[in-house]
Amino acid sequence: MSTELRFLLAIILMIGVLVVTNLLFPPVTPAPSRAVDAETATGPGLSPGVAEESPPRTTRPSPTEPAAVDTVPAQPYQSEQEVVVEGPLYRHVFTTRGARLLSAELLDFRSFTRDGPVQLIPEGPTGALGLRLILASDTLDLRSVSFNPSDDHVTVGAGGPKELTFRHEGRGLVVEIRYSFSPDSYLVDVVGSIRGVDRALLLIDLGSGLPFNEADEKSEERALAYVGNHLQEGITSHPLREGVARPTVHEGPFLWAAFKSKYFVFALLPGVGEVGPEHFGGLLLWPEGEYRAPAAVTETIAGDGTFAYRAFIGPQDYENLTALGSDLEEVNPYGWRLFRPVIRPFVVFFTVVLVFVHNTLNLAYGWVLVLFGITMRIVLWPFNQKAMRAQMRNMAVQPLLKEIQTKYKDNPERLQKEMMRLYKEHGFNPMAGCLPMLLPWPLLIALFFVFQNTIEFRGVPFLWIPDLSAPDPIFILPLFLGVSMFFLQWISMRSMPEVNPQMKMMLWIMPIMMVFIFFNLAAGLNLYYSVFNMASVPQQYLVAKERERLVAQGPVKPRAS
Repeated sequence: MSTELRFLLAIILMIGVLVVTNLLFPPVTPAPSRAVDAETATGPGLSPGVAEESPPRTTRPSPTEPAAVDTVPAQPYQSEQEVVVEGPLYRHVFTTRGARLLSAELLDFRSFTRDGPVQLIPEGPTGALGLRLILASDTLDLRSVSFNPSDDHVTVGAGGPKELTFRHEGRGLVVEIRYSFSPDSYLVDVVGSIRGVDRALLLIDLGSGLPFNEADEKSEERALAYVGNHLQEGITSHPLREGVARPTVHEGPFLWAAFKSKYFVFALLPGVGEVGPEHFGGLLLWPEGEYRAPAAVTETIAGDGTFAYRAFIGPQDYENLTALGSDLEEVNPYGWRLFRPVIRPFVVFFTVVLVFVHNTLNLAYGWVLVLFGITMRIVLWPFNQKAMRAQMRNMAVQPLLKEIQTKYKDNPERLQKEMMRLYKEHGFNPMAGCLPMLLPWPLLIALFFVFQNTIEFRGVPFLWIPDLSAPDPIFILPLFLGVSMFFLQWISMRSMPEVNPQMKMMLWIMPIMMVFIFFNLAAGLNLYYSVFNMASVPQQYLVAKERERLVAQGPVKPRAS
């Protein structure tokens, strides 16, 4: 069972027990994407592999065989060289062979599957951001040719954006690619020009997926996917758990295409303003294996031979992704599709609040959650008080209700009339005791998704917990959560002179079920809910005392008809 389904089951059970217990067992008083053949849809020769340099050759495609790659002759600069770009946030490694990106490390985030920072380029020779030109009858694979770099090491610092230019020239073909890096952004601006060919379509490699970086391998497996934002069809996500079965083309136009994991994203977006087209033409994928699918987007080269696009290689930070536009922040959406419009505002609001408190008060996120749980209990105090007192009124009126039901059981019309009079005179409302108590659930659901894929909580330790976004490794918090739920129910029931057998059963069953469901959820969620429960104890105790005084007064007497 997935984490989302487990949590959904928990919410349904808790709400179900709350509502059904109020109604049935009141305490009594003594009285698609379309997959097509990529070769057919885009032309021949779109092999995702990197061709070796060889003497130039040109072949004509046959109706049944793909065209051979027409490899552009190499520059005098023959040996392959790595070019390192280092900034405060990242360390990128390019190769002069194809001007491709071979490594993308995020220095602020530690990988839990390898030594060092998070890596967003899988191991292998292909890398990302390689280029191919689709001509009328042939494919020019620029990923295998040599480029001259403008520098062998680029340091991006306080001085502002820095550029790295790769240039290839030979046999009438001139290709120039300029990468621009900012010290405070994960966005890479790419502008290029190609001279010597006419009417070509450009293929830009998105890579083949994202490597595993999380200790919780199962949650990472579920999160790995390729995602596209289609201009008409909207955002669609395709899991990579089983890879891609066959060459696939998703017809555009696309506002962006991306690979995403639980916390990180590698996305390609069109250029901005008048630089480059407003969208990509299509998204192509090839099979490679489990969790891998070499992908590329197509872009039309302008009449003057120029092209442009942007690459975002970084964390799924809501603020940064929102600033890029085109709903890129929805690359890893919160919640189930049907409820996203409702869940999203809560998730964003509570994330902003938690981060603000953390930054303003300089508190560890664990203590922020403790403070947040107590604060929310105080905020909801009047609503909970109203609900508990409504339950007591309902409890006191139960003997009168049963008397009416017995007396007029054979006269439905009179029964309904007398029950309406009872509701009006004594303020009896079967739902009044549970509706205000449903208010904590939107918050709990929102926090579930906050800990599911909010980068701020990734790898954050607290006391014995190594990561608030992962399950408690020794299960102390889920057990404490179960104890807190038992304690709250026990305080409430001990003030009742008589308790239904069903409620006695739920006193034991519910905490056990909640421990079972919550034991594999984020430690931060368990911490918040445990603190929230314990902060409810004073109010539960005061209400229990008030119930005892009400019971001591005796049952409600019927009013004269």
